[in-house]
Amino acid sequence: MTADTRSRRQLALMLAPYLVGLVGLVLLPAVITLALAFTEYDLLRPPTWVGLDNFTALLDDPIFRVSLTNSLVFALVAVPLRVLFALGLALLLHRRALGVGSARTAALLPTAVPEIAYGLLWLWLLNPLYGPINQLLRTGGENGLTALGRTPPQWLTDPTDARAAIILMSLFTIGETFVVLLAARRALPRDVYEMAAIEDATGWDVFRRVTLPLMAPVLGLLMVRDAIQSLHFSFVPAFVVTDGGPPPYATTYLSLFVYRTGFEYLRYGYAAAATLVMILLTVAAVVVQWRLIRRYRAFYRL
Repeated sequence: MTADTRSRRQLALMLAPYLVGLVGLVLLPAVITLALAFTEYDLLRPPTWVGLDNFTALLDDPIFRVSLTNSLVFALVAVPLRVLFALGLALLLHRRALGVGSARTAALLPTAVPEIAYGLLWLWLLNPLYGPINQLLRTGGENGLTALGRTPPQWLTDPTDARAAIILMSLFTIGETFVVLLAARRALPRDVYEMAAIEDATGWDVFRRVTLPLMAPVLGLLMVRDAIQSLHFSFVPAFVVTDGGPPPYATTYLSLFVYRTGFEYLRYGYAAAATLVMILLTVAAVVVQWRLIRRYRAFYRL
């Protein structure tokens, strides 16, 4: 056996666990979901072929339309805010200074907390009566009102406030995005900033003309990644904190709709069809963002 053959065999052995996991946990479930999307299946009887009936029913399902709208709004609002928030932290904490290490750790901690525990924590924080957030908002006010004379947000009972609460919760689980942007900022060449300092450029000009164009490819990739993950970012908060409400389905997102359709109502074929729609939306979002990135890179010749 030659050295080249042994090297290839070792590489194959190293890749084998990954390939097994990829096939068993990704490809096989995807194929099964695709097949079930065209059937009626309740786990009690064999699947029955129904063709496109599930997709037609989805178009006429008001709950599905609400969950689709909620998911799109969440992606359009939360994804840019998450990336911008992480970028701000990375720019603020990229230099070595006293307390910066602790601040970086604090930025990472919410991402390391289990999702259920994180949701329960926010259930307490957002309580309209004794939650710390509304208690803080009431500071300086009278008769339970804020300092501006308004009623504090009803995070768990008002539809608009509940949607805002889910977006607010997502802004603190940006640890991975923060680490990537921090590394990207620290990797930028110093001589460019030294030249900007010599030319007496303002901080905004440096950010707009130097930092942002150089970090744009990384920001674009992170936007694509967050767009892919946004459809399930909202599942645990909506399930644990708001239970998909308040009525009428204010925080029912596609992920929660699929979960309840499949595991509570045992409509696995219908849930598979909704899952397929979720996948197609994700692919469409990735294609659009990738084209925007390519145009940006072509414009700046990156």
